[in-house]
Amino acid sequence: MFKKKENIVIIVALIIMVIAIIGVSYAAFNYSGLGTKVNTITTGAIKMTYTEDDNIISMSGALPTTDATGKVRLNPGEYFDFTVSSEITGNVNINYEISAKDVTTSDRKIDGSNIKLYLTRLKDDGTEEELMTPETYNEESSANDYTGRPAGEMSLYTSSMNSSESNRYRLRMYVTEEYNPQGDGGNLQFSVQINVYGKDGDKPLSAGETVIKNLTSGSTYDDDIDTFITGEDPNNYVWYSGKLWRAVSVNNEAKTTKLVTQWNISAITYSSGSTAFEGSYMEDWLNDTSVDGFLGNLRDYENFVVTDAVWDATLDATRLGSITRPSDDGTVVTDAVGLLNMYEYQSSYTGTTNSNGYLNNGLSWWTLTPYSSSRVRCVSYDGSTYSSSPSSNSGGMRPSINLKSSVRIVDGDGTINNPYRLNGDNDTNLSGTLLSSRYSGEYIRFGNNENNLYRIVSHENGTGTKIVSAEPLKSTGTFITMNFGSNTTFSSTNTVGSFLNGEYLTNYVDSTYIDMIEDSTIWYLGTVGSGTSYKLAKYTDTNMSSTNSSTTDAKAGLLRFGELMSGQFDRYGNNTLYWTLTPYSSSYVRCVNRDGNAINASPSSRSNGMRPSVNLKSNVQIVNGDGTLNSPFEIQL
Repeated sequence: MFKKKENIVIIVALIIMVIAIIGVSYAAFNYSGLGTKVNTITTGAIKMTYTEDDNIISMSGALPTTDATGKVRLNPGEYFDFTVSSEITGNVNINYEISAKDVTTSDRKIDGSNIKLYLTRLKDDGTEEELMTPETYNEESSANDYTGRPAGEMSLYTSSMNSSESNRYRLRMYVTEEYNPQGDGGNLQFSVQINVYGKDGDKPLSAGETVIKNLTSGSTYDDDIDTFITGEDPNNYVWYSGKLWRAVSVNNEAKTTKLVTQWNISAITYSSGSTAFEGSYMEDWLNDTSVDGFLGNLRDYENFVVTDAVWDATLDATRLGSITRPSDDGTVVTDAVGLLNMYEYQSSYTGTTNSNGYLNNGLSWWTLTPYSSSRVRCVSYDGSTYSSSPSSNSGGMRPSINLKSSVRIVDGDGTINNPYRLNGDNDTNLSGTLLSSRYSGEYIRFGNNENNLYRIVSHENGTGTKIVSAEPLKSTGTFITMNFGSNTTFSSTNTVGSFLNGEYLTNYVDSTYIDMIEDSTIWYLGTVGSGTSYKLAKYTDTNMSSTNSSTTDAKAGLLRFGELMSGQFDRYGNNTLYWTLTPYSSSYVRCVNRDGNAINASPSSRSNGMRPSVNLKSNVQIVNGDGTLNSPFEIQL
């Protein structure tokens, strides 16, 4: 009989990178595989096989390299191949993790934030499967008890294998293209040790399983298909890709984890009239992979998100509290991003009431469930439900995704002030990183006093970073309100535009930050009328074939209708109605109201708040912080 015991394996491989000097002080490096003998390190659980002589990967005086080049280097000595296989007999699961550890000893060291590592798996047909997108060197703050990896190393890949499995891997490392070698004196070095840790034992828990394991008893509801998290305010907060999410459920079979954003990310018209999710403006907005889209601005979504998830948009007019799990009646849609349906919302407050369940965020938002052939069901700010016209009303959106079962939690306790952090999205030591490499929703210190908190919107101009104030502008604790102008066209000279490009830049953004702002930005002023697509705010058509010719140039502006981060991020009563710069018609301008929906207002007779937006220059760098609400990025030129 096999006696199970815990085996911890530390397996180290080395490859030397040497520099070919070609008449200049910097040159692209080579990997130089000096060994020819097959080396094998074996411990009780797993073994690692490689053909190199030492256990340190070193680099000195290397040129910056693009991801496109670094990911495909295949010349001899430009990559490092190794194999990880099991050495235990019997029916045993082995959890293992490949990691990297900074072991640079030279005083002339290049910072790890300028080093990228890239790992792939070699398939039997010779092709490579990407296991991690190129990531800058970043040490984990906590250990992984499932694999034995200690804190203070960069996790490259975590998996499990049985007692007869073997996997081949390929590693590449290079200097980021953003690094500027001018003036650093040359010949800076960086060395890492590549480790593989392994333990026999239970398979690591998925993110959702970890959340559920840590909940108090009675905080779940299992319908034999999904296990739902329930209650008034369970510890199910997750921080991923610049946004705060709530873990909603875990699929009992696939172990995937459904998340929904805590707040309304934006507000748009659901469709041109149909209540079907498939083909709607909503589906389009959520799954848009362009620079403007929600999915396209999620961090490495291919590694985190189930891209072929199933979303059930079955019509149901049943009273809330009596809804049963929807069956597939032909309205199931396959997408990466969706919305919650009414059954999922109802399941979240099992044991409590809809008015105080954790999914009631004090705002109004669309669900995935049609109420009839002409209306879609929504959740109100008080937790009750109502139905709304998909074409004439513009509701708030809380995007939902399914995390892959391979995604692990590596930090946090699930509370709002310390949300769970995911492996691969838990960066530390970001000093020197360009802000333009970061993600929509992350927080930034910018501006003065009570108005010094901003969020990344997107990288719309390709090189810089568009940001917006985290909440509408205040003066001594009171929201500032004013007319939009004499007409619906935003400019640097209309009422709100004149304020933003005058008093705001003078009194609300001091000299510390003013030089970081681009002198002029193009602001798109397309009209989005009743029942039309949010895309018309920027583009001439829904195919996004060209941008709208209705624009203005200004240093400071506002967000568009339907733009990322143009939602509400606090509960009803702690926010205010604010302007966007998108006309609804020649008489009205689009606004976002206090409960998260978009409405229309007269530009000259209505006074609303404003959330200033600017584009920061491409050379703005992070000097401190991790981009969360509790630790916003501190930046400098």
